[in-house]
Amino acid sequence: MINETSQPRPLDPGRVNLMDPLEVQYWCRELRCSERQLEEAVSVAGDHIAAVRERLEASRPG
Repeated sequence: MINETSQPRPLDPGRVNLMDPLEVQYWCRELRCSERQLEEAVSVAGDHIAAVRERLEASRPG
């Protein structure tokens, strides 16, 4: 049975797929960033989630 309230999850939880709008929404929510910030992090760090997360954390003030 499919849970209607569950959020979509990426097919590959180790990578960010910018070509899939649902995955972009998921990662923006998960990483607490905007689409622009996510795209910038992927362009600099690649699509591996650990590298993207590290890049986003390094770019946050404080």
